[in-house]
Amino acid sequence: MAHLFLQFYNNNKARTDLDEIMLANGFRNIAVGSSCRSKAGIFLAKIATLAIMSLRIQRGDVLLIQYPFKKYYTTLCRVAHRRGAKVVTLVHDLGCFRRKKLTVQQEIARLDHTDVLIVHNESMAQFLSSHGYRRPMVTLGIFDYLATPLATTPTKRADEPWTVVYAGGLAKRKSTFIYLLDAVIEGWKMFVHGRGLDEEEARSWQHVESRGFIRSDDFVRESVGHFGLVWDGISIDECAGQWGEYLRVNNPHKTSFYLRAGKPVIMWDKAALTPFVLREGVGVAVSSLRDIGHKLNEISADDYAQMCRNVERVSALLADGHYFKTAFAAAMGRLNDNL
Repeated sequence: MAHLFLQFYNNNKARTDLDEIMLANGFRNIAVGSSCRSKAGIFLAKIATLAIMSLRIQRGDVLLIQYPFKKYYTTLCRVAHRRGAKVVTLVHDLGCFRRKKLTVQQEIARLDHTDVLIVHNESMAQFLSSHGYRRPMVTLGIFDYLATPLATTPTKRADEPWTVVYAGGLAKRKSTFIYLLDAVIEGWKMFVHGRGLDEEEARSWQHVESRGFIRSDDFVRESVGHFGLVWDGISIDECAGQWGEYLRVNNPHKTSFYLRAGKPVIMWDKAALTPFVLREGVGVAVSSLRDIGHKLNEISADDYAQMCRNVERVSALLADGHYFKTAFAAAMGRLNDNL
């Protein structure tokens, strides 16, 4: 029995990290043209892979597919099953929830072609189950993240204010909350990194400081800030709008990014990933961004030092691919249960 996957060029960090983890753990890439980078080249590579895939899969093999896989997903599953192989699917994104490219029933009908589904967390599993999905599911917990970590563990001096950092798209359309934040900050400071900032509006900010775009690897090694903020949407009082609401079922890759950078995180208390963060002691939760100052004032120097030690432990697991390896082992267990 071989563990197989399909590696095509992609600039999505979560997908490329998973490719590396699978290669390092004995998975075999059965795709053609993995090095093609142009859209036309990737398209042709996928067509060629579909044409010869049946020659590369044997009875008893297990094929892992990273989802979504555009329109070819159902075909991949059918070819694998015809060859006597099993399919494990790892979900990166649900098109029915945020982008609305599929209805829930259309997405479930598509995912029904897999044998076991790896979902982000229990909230995502419950969402799918509540809409009629009946295939076996296991949870990932959090996305792994491969990167060279921060050289030193963050510390907090008694005479310095708390600082919180946000890295991501800063366009007002997507990250409206950033433009509402300055007015409610008291006793702490915010740093933002990213593209799309409305420079004219940002000039009046007193507590939010733009530090420009920074490459993700450089952020992990060099960025300053005591906490990383995981928030999205149009409001400072909840994660609202299509981007914010998705946090109720989604594992934001940004959380792994901050943890790998050595930073504890500040989460929305209704986010699906918040139970993991609190259980592992790697951050705090707030119901509104107005509450950050009060929450930070409750944290002692010893509390923060312990939080950073917890982050260091989880960060090492992220770099080892621990969460994928654990989820895949659980998926294999579910496959064996059905033999």
